[in-house]
Amino acid sequence: MSTSQEVQERAQAVRLVVLDVAGVLTDGRLYYGAEGEAMKAFDVRDGHGIKLLMKGGIDVALLTARSSAIVAARARELGITHVLQGQSDKASGFATLQARTGLTAQDCAYMGDDWPDLPVLRQVGLAATVADACAEVQAIANWISTRDGGCGAVRELATFVLRAQGKFDALLAAHTQAGAHA
Repeated sequence: MSTSQEVQERAQAVRLVVLDVAGVLTDGRLYYGAEGEAMKAFDVRDGHGIKLLMKGGIDVALLTARSSAIVAARARELGITHVLQGQSDKASGFATLQARTGLTAQDCAYMGDDWPDLPVLRQVGLAATVADACAEVQAIANWISTRDGGCGAVRELATFVLRAQGKFDALLAAHTQAGAHA
């Protein structure tokens, strides 16, 4: 995917990547059993991308309209400390996140996939989405993954941001060296 100089510059300014969950970190399908929500599937590549962002000094947050113990568990596993669930008004949730972090909207990237994400996508410095997002989100996104939600799109965004900031090669080298000694 080729990107414009403007989009590269937007990625260079990112200090926080904010992610929607359903349709971005998952494929958007909801699985229910007799006891309620039973399962969500997360892509391990997305988890690795999140860890790479954090190793590169870029914080990560989750901002989702739904509330789920499964999401809380995945966030803990990845070391994500900013988790805002039950945020049906995502603009308000994003304002809360900005107040907590002290960052401006221009310091943030947001990856969403559907109408509830539009207010935040319109505010942030880097508006990102997945390949299977709705047309209205794709129309305003600065960057669109080649991958669908829940299928490595977050990992692709992480690589893009880290490359734009000149951090990708050092992280890869450190990982390769660490692996050689393991």
